[in-house]
Order: sequence, then C-alpha cells, then structure tokens
Amino acid sequence: MAMSSDNILYQMLTVRDVSRILNIHVNTVRRWADKGILRAYRITNRGDRRFKKEDIDHFLDELNNNGGDPQKAFLTNDGLSDNY
Repeated sequence: MAMSSDNILYQMLTVRDVSRILNIHVNTVRRWADKGILRAYRITNRGDRRFKKEDIDHFLDELNNNGGDPQKAFLTNDGLSDNY
C-alpha cells in the first residue's frame, strides 16, 4: 500500500525534534544540515527542513563509533558515512 506525501511528511522529524534527540541547539541542527553533516529534506516554499528518523539513527551510530566527532560521522549524499 502506497503512502501519501502528507503521511510521509508527518513521519519526518522537525529541526526541533532532531535538536532534542541529539541534545543540541536548533541552530546547530540547521548549520549541520547546511554543511551536509545531517541530511535534510527541504519542504514548502519557505524551505523548512525535515529529517528521516533512520538518517538520524544512522548519524548517532556513526557519532558513537567515531568518538563523538560530528565531522567524522557526517552523511554523504547516498546516506552512508565515508568512514567504513
């Protein structure tokens, strides 16, 4: 059964959601998204950011595996870390 686009957006995380999960400021989430450290999806004409839960979970795994350094845990365009 196909999901509607509204349902998919409802399941995505907001900047605030991600900031709470990662325990960082909302501006840090935005900055990391702009730098490509976190993968964000732009929605609406305003360009609001949304994040997939699985991307944030993967980022947390990479962060834990790389000593807490977000620069080493960033996601590439294919959603996989450069660190193997």
